[in-house]
Amino acid sequence: MNLPNLYIKQCAGVLILLLLFANTTTAECRHALALGLDVSGSVNDLEYRLQIEGIAEALDTSKVRRALTIRPDATVDLLVFEWSGPQNSAVILPWTTILNEQVVSKVITKIRTTQRRQTTPGTALGLAMREGATYLSSRSHCQHRTLNLSSDGRSNLGPLPMDVKPEIEITNITINALVIEARNSLSHNETQKQIGDLQRYFKANVIVGSNSFVEIAFSFENYAKSMARKLEKELEIFMLSKLMMPEL
Repeated sequence: MNLPNLYIKQCAGVLILLLLFANTTTAECRHALALGLDVSGSVNDLEYRLQIEGIAEALDTSKVRRALTIRPDATVDLLVFEWSGPQNSAVILPWTTILNEQVVSKVITKIRTTQRRQTTPGTALGLAMREGATYLSSRSHCQHRTLNLSSDGRSNLGPLPMDVKPEIEITNITINALVIEARNSLSHNETQKQIGDLQRYFKANVIVGSNSFVEIAFSFENYAKSMARKLEKELEIFMLSKLMMPEL
């Protein structure tokens, strides 16, 4: 028998076995991402729908889809919840492992079918931080865990975010924020000052982690684009991590 041909056949057989093994092993979780939406009394029904549609649109962008599905061997787990006052947290998308584009499409459809619930008017931001961390505690096997909180205001109910922040800092969970400029009758300069103050508040009291950041949406209408930018950053930061580089 021709030895080169025999060698090629043996190599091909080994390659097939490796591929079969790769397809039957469980993918590891590279990133658990929990999205928390502010549905407090300051958010009207139109703004609520803009948030829901904004998340769906952000997930449907080509860059975010690619970032979610680029590593089938190291997947992203996604959860979406709403928060406002105490006892008002509700999961609208339970933990879902993003295996492929089809799963992304199903997630988008699920989110878009969400209807608004009755909630208390308060903004319990500290509790939202704790609840998000609790959800992420069930994903301790994931290499990275991120809580992505959206809000249009400061906490006015429950524990102060500045008091909750040290609890999160010891968990190896990252918290990022999306600050939304609320509708108001202020002048342009006053509005810019208001959103700047809110951004500083979130930087000082809410976000956690060396790579954490605050994204700004200059209106609820701008929410989808801002959320897409935020998701791209969050997913890109950890995709470029040395830990997530494929082994050679």
